Amino acid sequence: MSEQTLIMQARAGDDSAWEGLVRAHQEPIFRLAYLLLGDADEAADVAQETFIRAHRALARFDAGRPLRPWLLRIAANQARNHRRSLRRSLAALQRAFTLAPTVASLDESAGWERHTLWEAVRRLGQADQEVLYLRYFLDLGEADTARALGVPQGTVKSRTSRALARLRSVIDRDFPSLRAEREL
Repeated sequence: MSEQTLIMQARAGDDSAWEGLVRAHQEPIFRLAYLLLGDADEAADVAQETFIRAHRALARFDAGRPLRPWLLRIAANQARNHRRSLRRSLAALQRAFTLAPTVASLDESAGWERHTLWEAVRRLGQADQEVLYLRYFLDLGEADTARALGVPQGTVKSRTSRALARLRSVIDRDFPSLRAEREL
């Protein structure tokens, strides 16, 4: 069944159609939230909130367009809002208890190279992380990435180019062994 058919059925109140759409998109939505937040539990919360908001707004969605970029944009906005909220809460806790924030670690089964690349990407700014994740981790085209980010397609090209240049600098400076692995 096509995505457009599922959207139309979900709009008509078919819960199984909506569940099919959620299943089809839940992994990339979770992964984007995890990339932006670095915590699996928080990412799961953001993914759930993304689908709740999308379901409420489904009647306004243009069914002629791909659903994934729209969902990714909602997820990115939710993750940003969640991160801002966490920062405020953490700052209050730090003032009260002088605590330092912790960073969630990657799954131990991840390979050295993947872990190292993840660490390099995490040193980039949020906008760079988002565009690289959408383009290379989710393998979205420029048009879909532009829709997901809510920017013109040319902006995606320039942001991707600048993000890759910054990533190369981070790898050269902080992770030279990663570049050495690639050159073998």
